[in-house]
Amino acid sequence: MLLHLSTWPEVETYLLQSTGIILPIGSTEQHGPTGLIGTDAICAEAIARGVGEATQAMVGPTINVGMALHHTAFPGTISLRPTTLIQVVRDYITCLSKAGFSKFYFINGHGGNIATLKAAFSETYAYLEDLQIHNAHQVQCQVANWFMCSSVYKLAKELYGDQEGSHATPSEVAVTQFVYPEAIKQAPLSPEVAKGHRIYSAADFRLHYPDGRMGSNPALATPEHGKQFYDAAVKELSNSYLEFVNAE
Repeated sequence: MLLHLSTWPEVETYLLQSTGIILPIGSTEQHGPTGLIGTDAICAEAIARGVGEATQAMVGPTINVGMALHHTAFPGTISLRPTTLIQVVRDYITCLSKAGFSKFYFINGHGGNIATLKAAFSETYAYLEDLQIHNAHQVQCQVANWFMCSSVYKLAKELYGDQEGSHATPSEVAVTQFVYPEAIKQAPLSPEVAKGHRIYSAADFRLHYPDGRMGSNPALATPEHGKQFYDAAVKELSNSYLEFVNAE
């Protein structure tokens, strides 16, 4: 059930059955010469919708722009500052809490969002208590990184080994190829790819990772692999969501 394709009476009826909601969050950032700039949001949204269908859960609108300041030296990247993203997440949860939602399950597609999301949850709990929201003590938030699912990690190792890398990975590119086969990109990729450098400023990132990849070989990706990753993530996160939403 998609929030943006529902009416308010339908949401009100849903809340009689469940106070859980799934919120996909990703990023709009470079993903190397062949990866779509919307990769992280595309993956999170597709998997979140799959989990929603499997669990009969409400799925909120995707937060497409995340914290990707270190990618902004590449054209097309859009980033929020951590402080801005914290306020966005806080406002999402506050509005939905007032309506009666209390279990917020963020399916995340971007590693750079993790620290900011956890900070946002802490700030939101305190904010809701300060506002004396009627269900503030019941509000719980969880971040689920689809790319860190044990089944996804195992599959990536089996298919790609060390060529999975950590950014512009064949696994995430494969999921976008499965979702948008008409948007598959081709470009020459150097067999030498940078890896192992710490992440600092945007300029420093591009200096050390000139084509945007981090130890990855996205040329290995296929739509068929993407379907495998999608199925694995949906299955694992569906179980995780139900465990979260049913816990006291």
